[in-house]
Amino acid sequence: MPKIKTHKGTQKRIKVTKAGKIKRRKAFQSHNLEKKSATRKRTFRRSQSVAKADEKRIRKLIQK
Repeated sequence: MPKIKTHKGTQKRIKVTKAGKIKRRKAFQSHNLEKKSATRKRTFRRSQSVAKADEKRIRKLIQK
């Protein structure tokens, strides 16, 4: 069975903390920012942990 290559797109978007949790950016923060409120834009800055259901799949992509 061949080795599984790291998915480079996922690797660039996701970080693994020392505790082993997977952190990701929030969506919808890249454009059309004039119509979004300041409060909403502030919440986009915070990173979020990946959903429990997606964790196994993402770990396989980044192999950590």
